[in-house]
Amino acid sequence: APLAKRIAEFFDAAEILILEGWGATETSAPATWNTPENYRFGSVGKTIPGVELRVEEDGELLVRGPNVFREYWKMPEATREAKDPDGWYHTGDIGVIDDDGYVYITDRKKELIITAAGKNISPANIESVIKGSPCISNAMACGDRKKYITALVTLEPDEVKSRLAGMGVSIDGSGPLQDRTEVRDLIRSEIDRMNGELARFEQVKDFRIVPCDFSMEDDLLTPTMKLKRKNILARYGDLVESMYHDNLAESMVD
Repeated sequence: APLAKRIAEFFDAAEILILEGWGATETSAPATWNTPENYRFGSVGKTIPGVELRVEEDGELLVRGPNVFREYWKMPEATREAKDPDGWYHTGDIGVIDDDGYVYITDRKKELIITAAGKNISPANIESVIKGSPCISNAMACGDRKKYITALVTLEPDEVKSRLAGMGVSIDGSGPLQDRTEVRDLIRSEIDRMNGELARFEQVKDFRIVPCDFSMEDDLLTPTMKLKRKNILARYGDLVESMYHDNLAESMVD
């Protein structure tokens, strides 16, 4: 999983330099890396010597080079699906390459949201931005085949209570936090603030607070702490659909 830029910058401020790379078993480990001499936080660096990298029209990253695997053992069909006749390995990762050659991974191809307008949107990018709020512990962006983006969010209870206390609002033990109007208003303001870092078509128009954080125990996270999107949708599908029956959602963010 990618390291959030703000976390890399935090450690760097403490004189701990964390350098990211990117690759897969099929690329014999790294295909790109940052080095102590040349690095950019938020990126996975530049291609290693001898490796070629290109971005397809749909944003998928393709890799070719002496490090790319020859074939899957006794799996010719899987090999043909993953590696084209010209030797390019189709990674399934979505990313961009900046003008200086630094590579940024934004999502997995199979997890892209395709809106009703045909826009391909990276949910992981939206989720990373929304989780930039100290009040939000986790988030899942929704909107596949819908007109706009929404999100399921979970709370950082101590931060929420602290923030509200600073505003003169006391939260006692009566009732779940997510049901409190003051809490919903706080999260709405936080999402509005974080939306400023997103393109207009990526902005979260509505949200629902789920009662518990996503966890492995509930089968909503993988062992590497990635969202199990299908499982989350199976559990909270009604909440998601409720955000598309509210005509006010489209006007929530200007």
